[in-house]
Amino acid sequence: MSKIKCDICPHYCNLSNGQVGLCRARSNVDGKVVPINYGLITSINLDPIEKKPLRRFSPGKNILSIGSFGCNLKCSFCQNHHISFASKGEVMVDNIGPEDMVKLALKLKGQANIGIAYTYNEPLIGYEYVRDCSILARENGLKNVLVTNGCFNEGPMRDLFPYIDAFNIDLKGFTNDFYEKIGGNLERVKDFIALAAKYSHVEVTTLIIPGENDSEEEIIELSDFIASIDPNIPLHISRFFPSYKMQDKGPTQVKVVYDLANIARKNLKYVYEGNC
Repeated sequence: MSKIKCDICPHYCNLSNGQVGLCRARSNVDGKVVPINYGLITSINLDPIEKKPLRRFSPGKNILSIGSFGCNLKCSFCQNHHISFASKGEVMVDNIGPEDMVKLALKLKGQANIGIAYTYNEPLIGYEYVRDCSILARENGLKNVLVTNGCFNEGPMRDLFPYIDAFNIDLKGFTNDFYEKIGGNLERVKDFIALAAKYSHVEVTTLIIPGENDSEEEIIELSDFIASIDPNIPLHISRFFPSYKMQDKGPTQVKVVYDLANIARKNLKYVYEGNC
């Protein structure tokens, strides 16, 4: 049987029958690329909306936050590596279909729940599950929040975006070299942010890693890009702590985070310091 190309992200994995893509969550099953993590939930919590992080979307409310396994990037500093770099069968899961997930979200409305956040691992490698849940959630008056690395192709996303009420998008750096290290594509992420902003509320997060993406010049260019879309898009400048394969670096100095945030404020109206 011939190989099938997965078109969800810029890796374009060319998969033989039964082969799983580098994201660990999409596979060629009988000549069709399908998400093998569909409905397989590794993490589920009722979180404050501010933890997504979203600061200017429904402040003070909670949201049912769910995640599966797998990711299409290879960040050596990943804080959720135990699920992001896991394959099917390597982590415990609960099988929760879209109907049951929406029912659970509705039951939690009495606890200030406004909807469902797709987060923890990279949710868009399981695009079909996010789409199916989002449509059903919208039909039931719930909000949909997507927390993503944004390294995905425009075509498949256009069917999903109208159902997403808010995004937090990781803009992990602003150089091609940095994105090559993590197996991503900066231009694709930039396009994703610009497209998402046409549909709904967008906030952006950048984790500041010492010696990697912490130069003033990079933050100037990054914030200038965001401002070119909309200077009202909030930017979260977050502090790095040693994690996963990047245990050799110390935490980002608090002063560096505040200094870079002040630089970004020259271009952007809303800039927040995270984990300080």
